[in-house]
Formats: sequence, C-alpha cells, structure tokens
Amino acid sequence: MTSQRFRTSPRLLVAATAALLGSGAALAAPASAAASAVDAQPRAAAAAPTSIADPSTRPAESGAVVSFRRVADLTAQQVNAELQGKIDSSQVRYGVTAYQIVYRTMNSAGEPTTASQLLVLPKTFDRHLPTVSWLHGTIAYRKDVASEDPGSDDRLVAYLFASTGRAVSAPDYVGLGAGEGFHPYGDPRATVAAAVDGLRAARTFAHRDGRELDRTVHVSGFSQGGPATMLVGRALQEGADRYFRLGALAPVAGPFRLSAFEAAAADDRIAKSGLYLAYFATAWNKTYGLYGSPSEAFRAPYDRIVEGLFDGDHTTEEIAGALPSASRDLFTEDFLDRIRTPSGVLKYRLHALDTTCDWKPDVPVSLFHARGDQDVDYSHSAYCAQQLRVNGADYRLTDVGDHDHSNSVRQALPRIVRFFDETADAH
Repeated sequence: MTSQRFRTSPRLLVAATAALLGSGAALAAPASAAASAVDAQPRAAAAAPTSIADPSTRPAESGAVVSFRRVADLTAQQVNAELQGKIDSSQVRYGVTAYQIVYRTMNSAGEPTTASQLLVLPKTFDRHLPTVSWLHGTIAYRKDVASEDPGSDDRLVAYLFASTGRAVSAPDYVGLGAGEGFHPYGDPRATVAAAVDGLRAARTFAHRDGRELDRTVHVSGFSQGGPATMLVGRALQEGADRYFRLGALAPVAGPFRLSAFEAAAADDRIAKSGLYLAYFATAWNKTYGLYGSPSEAFRAPYDRIVEGLFDGDHTTEEIAGALPSASRDLFTEDFLDRIRTPSGVLKYRLHALDTTCDWKPDVPVSLFHARGDQDVDYSHSAYCAQQLRVNGADYRLTDVGDHDHSNSVRQALPRIVRFFDETADAH
C-alpha cells in the first residue's frame, strides 16, 4: 500500500493554472430543509454544478418522506457476524437499526419522482449523530441495492459506518430500489438530487425519535459512487441544502475520466467491457439520446433484446447470460467508433463526468484505489488527484494494494472510517 497526501499552495495553483420488520406512513420534512443521435446537438443544456446545487431548482417537496419500513435490527455482535469474512469488523462498537425510506426527489429531467434509500442508525444514546452519505457502484437490477437486498455489500458498508456511531444515508439512486422510473446511469442532476434529498429524508426520519443528524456530512462512494461522491460534495459545498454542509470526501475506485473508461470498454480493454458499455449506452440513450434505433448501436440479434434486459427488472446473471461480454461482439463498429471519438451530445455529457474532480473542496479528500483493479484502472484516481492538485485542494491518494475492483473497497473501508474520525476530530 502506498499513500500520497498533498496540500497545494495558492502560488502553485497560479503557476499551474475535480428486509421487513415494520412500516410507516409519510412524514413531513423539517422547515430548514425547506437528442436522438450521437452527433446531434444536446437536447437541453447540461446542468452546471451551480445549477445542481441550487435549492430553488428542486421540487418543493424534495426530501419529504413518503413511507418507511424497518429492514434490520442488529446487536453489535450480529453486525460483527454479518461483516465476518467480508469487511473488517474490528471497528464495530454498536448495534444498528436499518430502514428503507421512500422519499420525494427529482429525476434527470428535473421532474418530481420518488427514490428509496437505506438509512442506518446506531444504537447509542447520543441525540446528535455524525452523518455519512454512502454512494454505491454500478447496479443494473433494482433489487440488488442496499435497501432491498439483505446481503448487499452496500448494506454491509452502511452497517459498518453506523456501528461506529454514525447515521448513514445510502441512497439507491433514481430508478433503483423502491423508487419510480428508470436509472439514468451517472446523470449528475439525478445523482445529486437522490443523495441530497436522501439526507433531508434521513434527517426528517431521525427527528421522530428525537435525534438530530449533524449538519456536517462525510461523503464516500465506490466505483460509480466515486464521481458521485465528488458531485454530491461539490453540491453540498455550494449550498444545495440549507442545513447540511460538507465535511470530508472519500471516493473509492471511481471512473473519474468516463470518456476514457468508455473508450477502453469499446476496445475491450477492461473486464466485462460489453456489459458495462451496454448499460451505459441504453441508459444514456433514454436520458440524452445516443441513437435513433437499437440496430444503430447493437448487432443482431442483440439489438432486439438489449434494451429490455436493462429495464431494472433483470438480474445481472440474466443479462450476462443473454449478451456477449466483448464489445466487439455486441456493438456495431460504427457505434464503437463514436464511443472512441465522441462528439455532439455524447461529448458534451461525458465532459461533465470527466470533470467531477475539477474544483477545490474546502475539506480534506482521501482517494482510494487498488493497483490490481482490472475494471477501473488506477489511472482514474490519479487523474482525479491531478485535477484536485491543480485546484489547490487538500487531498490524499492511497493505493490499497494488488486487489481487484470489488476487493478494493473492502480494503479501503477501515481506512475511510479512520479518515472520517480524523477529520471529525480536526473540527
């Protein structure tokens, strides 16, 4: 393992020039939380980071709790047993209670919708709880998310953080879990809305037990959740919520240069390239418009089935069993060329996800990645670190070792807990 930490001076910046146990009805929010082708022009202007952060662009009821159900109630010993053999449990101190919360938010078009999250609260006597937002990686099947699947790695992550005395909001994102609509894979507006409104809903729910979430939020996420961490962090720093403020950022193994990631997938230079690219292409076609008909992007006979497979109701195993894993066998060569050299709406939308680290957080950032990752190359976190350095951010980049993509987050988690402890103590 190697670790780098940097704090760039203003002078350098100038010289250099981003499970079911109970249920309940709706709760009121607290007053304080008041294109069809790749080469076509964008359908609508992409929301700039300041627009994403602007509370006035959100539906009035964003963050209101629609329903809830208790999905787990565990002692500290039971949390230990759940984590055993999967995640280091040496930091577990408390039991936890977990809930699925359905709440109001908005989709990628800025329209009102609902989303779900897993909220996990520690069994402590503390009235004020430190707050963590955990943002998950790529999930195609809507019931594989933390609020639905008791065996989900993301649920275990939430248990770990909560068992150290924190309240954990783990949004399923728009279109997954018990929410409405489709999942607009990586869309900045929907990602930020689901996370920030999830925090609002978590705070509302905690109030029913006389507990308050601390306004300082520590944000972390894995894979797709890496860029999401940076998007949500920027939105919080720029005032996306009147109550919550950013405390620290800890993204793990994120594809921070999405254009390069998708180009590598087009060339079959990453593991499971065809499946990653198919999910990306079908979701972004629904969201932004990448092709006129499936046959423009997908080879026969897959052009007739691929969009139906990525409807949120098919498991990963079903999708993998029906489609080839290699992009060259799944996509038309013309579409792969468009991915390699994007233009128009695709280039425009990719730029927003190539620059999620291109800003200056006012809080410490700790990036984690494994040099053995064959899904998302280590260079992506190095790319993020470079953007942070140029902007004068206080950041650290840690290589967690020769591990694959899934194991990289397991290696990172105990370090993230310690990092959050350090930053909390500093405040």
